[in-house]
Amino acid sequence: MSTAIVTGQPVPGSSLESDLRALGFEVLPAADAAEAGNLLAGVPADRRVALVDARFVGHLHALRLGLTDPRFPLAAIPGAVTAQPAGRQALGRALAREAAAGGGTDLAVDGLVTALDADVHRPELGSLVAAVPDDPQGRNEVRQAVAAVDDEAVRLKSAVKSRDGFFTTFFISPYSRYLARWCARRGLTPNQVTTASLLTALVAAACAATGTRIGFVAAGALLICSFVLDCTDGQLARYSLQYSTLGAWLDATFDRAKEYAYYAGLALGAARGGDDVWALALGAMILQTCRHVVDFSFNEANHDATANTSPTAALSDKLDSVGWTVWVRRMIVLPIGERWALIAVLTAATTPRITFYVLLAGCACAATYTTAGRVLRSLTRKAKRTDRAAGALADLADNGPLAGFWSRTGGRTPIGHPLLLALCGVAVLTASLLSGATWAPVVGALVYVVASGRALAGPLKGALDWLVPPLFRAAEYGTVLVLAGKSGVNGALPAAFGLVAAVAYHHYDTVYRIRGNAGAPPVWLVRAIGGQEGRVLLVTVLAAVLTAAQFKVALTVLAVVVAGLVLVESIRFWVSAGAPAVHDEGEPA
Repeated sequence: MSTAIVTGQPVPGSSLESDLRALGFEVLPAADAAEAGNLLAGVPADRRVALVDARFVGHLHALRLGLTDPRFPLAAIPGAVTAQPAGRQALGRALAREAAAGGGTDLAVDGLVTALDADVHRPELGSLVAAVPDDPQGRNEVRQAVAAVDDEAVRLKSAVKSRDGFFTTFFISPYSRYLARWCARRGLTPNQVTTASLLTALVAAACAATGTRIGFVAAGALLICSFVLDCTDGQLARYSLQYSTLGAWLDATFDRAKEYAYYAGLALGAARGGDDVWALALGAMILQTCRHVVDFSFNEANHDATANTSPTAALSDKLDSVGWTVWVRRMIVLPIGERWALIAVLTAATTPRITFYVLLAGCACAATYTTAGRVLRSLTRKAKRTDRAAGALADLADNGPLAGFWSRTGGRTPIGHPLLLALCGVAVLTASLLSGATWAPVVGALVYVVASGRALAGPLKGALDWLVPPLFRAAEYGTVLVLAGKSGVNGALPAAFGLVAAVAYHHYDTVYRIRGNAGAPPVWLVRAIGGQEGRVLLVTVLAAVLTAAQFKVALTVLAVVVAGLVLVESIRFWVSAGAPAVHDEGEPA
């Protein structure tokens, strides 16, 4: 249980103590800073502690936002401050200084917050009220302000993302927020809702795999239900402030697992009807993953860049000021809500082949739009990228020991050359894959290995160097797709789908670690699975030396090995105490 120390003389008629107990706090009174310090020292070190001015008047949800959010070591609102175990020492030092200075109860909270020698999170309260009135008249005025605002309505509204897609905003969130509240009142956790969303999507994929019209209709309906639950889990987390590291990881990874499992279900269903669309399914997964890597790389490259402005960004902000253009631009990028709605409708009304054709066309247009805009921003932006950004891009590149050898050989590459080297390596690899010669892809892969290493010989600080990781993703995934397709043996493309899915999971896992400032996956894992250039070389060699049937088996074994290593390490990390305490919202819904 958390502990709340209420400082100062109790105010007759105040609901403060009952509100704090409703939020799960044990309430202890303190007359002054010295007594508050003694009480703080007596609270177990693993507990959250809050200091609240007895004169506080405000909404219950304002207290909830200020005192119970698990993401921040220290947080404060007017009249109240809270510290998790990581922030307890800073709070203790500030309180000791206040007590030594003879501070009165009026300084025990708001003055104390100013004296803290650490970062303090201050939640945005909006229309919610939180104040410390000095006299009865002021208290009555604040209470009238509290009564004028519907606390629960604000809480429900704040449960919804401020920036979502058109479909989610107008067709899902109007009722999913109430589903989130229903879940909260019954003690359900966001992780439970996330798991329910995954299971629903897997059932949808199984329905699609039947290959029957009724199965396709059921699959489309269940996919929408899964998306409703997917929105609900985040809204439940925001409604009840149940953020967790594990929850952020589950939400992010399950979204990808649901969508790609559904692609596999559609491919299986089409196969039952005599239509082989595995290449389309794998192509859709590759395109979607590369789109995400473009997003991740661009954002990481500009996360903490200086002079981070451009005429293109200014034009984008100006367009956002025109109401209807906001929704058009959000729909063009085909976020997860629009994308899943499109897939669900096409699944129910058409065939898997048509579904993938439309999906690929839509995602290609969205990728072209977003990538072109980001290239323009990068070329017109006079930003200086930091060492942290360059390191994050290097981690996203996922180079292994072979590329590492060539990075250390021949000195450092001047800034500005990495993208050109990566483009040359990808071009040679692509030409070799399309040449038709058996050993040409191996030669192309060797050139690609050298180019991958030399591209990262220097820091990725050029204006367009954030394109290097997406290029590597497209090269690796595309190599697997082309060679599996050229093998011509039944089952090769499903095996390739499994391999790319396993590798893509590794790359998504890398992204979420970087976002949590935890760095890249351990070096042993990158070496064990070869790095992106090592896997490209291995797949080309296997395709050259093995028969088509043997190549299919090799892809299957490789997929199992990579998936096993990556999943074990990923799960170990995200459930460990060292996992970053982040709540990632993922892509806009």
